[in-house]
Amino acid sequence: MPTNGVKVLGALADDTRRAVFESLPQGPKAVGEIAEALGVTSSAVSQHLKVLREARLVMMRPQGNRRLYSLDPRGLADARDYLEQFWPSAIAAYSAALSEAKAAPEGE
Repeated sequence: MPTNGVKVLGALADDTRRAVFESLPQGPKAVGEIAEALGVTSSAVSQHLKVLREARLVMMRPQGNRRLYSLDPRGLADARDYLEQFWPSAIAAYSAALSEAKAAPEGE
């Protein structure tokens, strides 16, 4: 079963979905506002928001007859936690490459 960190990466893999996500840091927006800014249909935005909500990247709150969407920090934390497991090996590989570069004779 994939962790939510994997779900987050999968959710952000789609260009339009990522654009929907990236439209929200400035504050909550309604579906229609997002759709107009991105030049896609409200129906398409709603489908993308559903996937983003399932990955805990956005949250929704009702305001009158509208639903406002904003970023959900839980999904970003999940992605960070997932990626951090690879950090020690990435640093070790970088360190090894740096050591090899320093040990190589000049001009190679």
